[in-house]
Amino acid sequence: MPWVDPSREQFERFKDLPRDTPIHMLNLVRFRDRADYPRDHPNHGKGLSGRDAYREYGRAIAPILARVGARRAWGGALECTVTGPDGEWDEAFVMGYPSAAAFLEMVTDREYRRHVAHRTAAVADSRLIRFAPSD
Repeated sequence: MPWVDPSREQFERFKDLPRDTPIHMLNLVRFRDRADYPRDHPNHGKGLSGRDAYREYGRAIAPILARVGARRAWGGALECTVTGPDGEWDEAFVMGYPSAAAFLEMVTDREYRRHVAHRTAAVADSRLIRFAPSD
């Protein structure tokens, strides 16, 4: 079953954890071949790839990430799968947030919500996993 957004129960579990400590969010993403924008979106029918739509999402939310103090803690280009099925993920990266509260501020921000359409259009499947940073 593909996942793009958290279930209500998952989001509630996230919110029940401490909000005042730094967090890392592991992002695993598989892109759609073609972005699937809603008919009323300006990018509908432009033939963008899922990867292109995800890049647009990243560009659009960059100022919001900066405002809440988030930064990319790790990322790399996929070379091969050593353990597990091939082709499961196209991109993997870790975002660092100064606190869970900063993450919640970002995802509830009106401007951020406006740009989520790019992510939704881009992603065929994903995982977003919260970790406590360690040295």
